[in-house]
Amino acid sequence: MDFALSDEQQMIADTARAFFSENATCERTRQAMAAGGADAGIDRELWRAFCTDLGLSGVGIAEAAGGAGLGLVELALVAEAAGAQVAALPMLGSLALCAQAVAAGGTAAQRDAILPALLSGEAIAAYVHDPALRAEGDLLTGESRFVLHGGAAQWFVVTSNSGAWIVPADAPGVTVRIQTTMDQTRPLACVTLTGAQGQPLTDPPAAIARAHTCGFITLAAEALGGAQATLDRTVAYAMERVQFGRPIASFQAYKHRLADMMIEIEQARSAVWWAACAADEASDEADLAVHAAKAFCADTYFMCAGNMIQLHGGIGFTWEHDAHLYFKRSRAIMSSLGDGAWHREQVATHILGALA
Repeated sequence: MDFALSDEQQMIADTARAFFSENATCERTRQAMAAGGADAGIDRELWRAFCTDLGLSGVGIAEAAGGAGLGLVELALVAEAAGAQVAALPMLGSLALCAQAVAAGGTAAQRDAILPALLSGEAIAAYVHDPALRAEGDLLTGESRFVLHGGAAQWFVVTSNSGAWIVPADAPGVTVRIQTTMDQTRPLACVTLTGAQGQPLTDPPAAIARAHTCGFITLAAEALGGAQATLDRTVAYAMERVQFGRPIASFQAYKHRLADMMIEIEQARSAVWWAACAADEASDEADLAVHAAKAFCADTYFMCAGNMIQLHGGIGFTWEHDAHLYFKRSRAIMSSLGDGAWHREQVATHILGALA
């Protein structure tokens, strides 16, 4: 397993970082947060530019299915760059979960009908998982209360413990209720299905496994990018802020907090690349690695975002400062796609099972 980026991967990382740094400004993020209706939490102009100009919306999807033909290392690089700017995009739900699920488990007709619209940014899909979903033939009944960007979706990819389906958002029997969400860049909706007709995917286990792997890696990489940004911004502030005649970065207690953040971030970086490489290489460690990466990186981001607020002093607690954007995103990542306790339980199960 080689953790050094190739020249092509480094170019992708640099391109994605430059794109998001230039376009995903905090001013635009706040505008997206203030939007209502289907546009809530989505920077539509940024989304179109990401999908069409950057051309990396199909990362991790085979070229035959209309994707870029790259792997999950490249997906992690893009997600890290987006996370560093707290970009207001439906990348996690529409691309990392839904598009990957359809590409892995859908029929050729389903891929042709849905993937071009998702990868071009013309449409958005949302991922609905309900373990208790009831299926009577193709008629689905169930509910999921925390569906990412559910209010903006044209399609839902619906999964349970027994199957996977595609459901148009405007199909009879589908009800969407927008929720009040702490992280306004990632709005949630309650989606209720009452006898809604779904199109079954041909290989549900493959679709669900691929969606969850890509989702976990995307969240871990976003958390890594966000954590690194909180450290970089806090260091820059500490070099400028003067107390008692010298920069506060020179105080030992302050430096210790920054050092703690850096150590955790470097461990998180290793966890992300381990997970992405293991998944790309279909390693026996892949399932263990993605659970470990999601849990560790989410915890690291939350710790770093909290430190960012405290180390900025009084200004860090204000609505006008960007620290709260990072803190809220970090808290959302902690609870998305399973909390840390659940992921650590999966890690323990893998390790103890291997020792049995």
